[in-house]
Amino acid sequence: MMAINPANMEYVDSMYQEHRSWLSLYIQRRLSCPEVTADLVQDTYLRLLVRGKLPEKKDSRRYLTHIAKGLVIDLYRRRNIETAYLDLLEQEPEVVAPSPESQAIIVEALVEIDVLLHRLPHKARQALLMRQLEGMSYKQIALELDVSVSSVEKYVAKALQSCLMAVLEEQN
Repeated sequence: MMAINPANMEYVDSMYQEHRSWLSLYIQRRLSCPEVTADLVQDTYLRLLVRGKLPEKKDSRRYLTHIAKGLVIDLYRRRNIETAYLDLLEQEPEVVAPSPESQAIIVEALVEIDVLLHRLPHKARQALLMRQLEGMSYKQIALELDVSVSSVEKYVAKALQSCLMAVLEEQN
């Protein structure tokens, strides 16, 4: 990887010119929406710049593919969260429905929570969700996950610690 500096901007530009069409087709096959495809192509290069590292020329397509796959997954996750939230809102009386601005803020918060939860190891995530959302005891969770109560305690503590660290990072 090469660090990005003004001299490397020419490299980014040539990489964009060389791979833009290919990357656009790659993303288009997964989304079937030209407008969103164009946005994700731009977001791919933006993410490349934000990361601060450039791939070697021989690795550029592989690196762009890696970034684009992540963005497509993020998009699908966001759409699933937004759909689930809107489905939930449809079940509520109209008086309870938040404004479109509030809905957008809530969806964004839900996406951030989802990202945070998916950074956790699987069993830690499961234990936290069972404890917080389903109100299960540590013993019930241990039986469900086929682990010891001590492991469940560690999973939940690790998950809560990760959540706290994310909140503290957000405040800084």
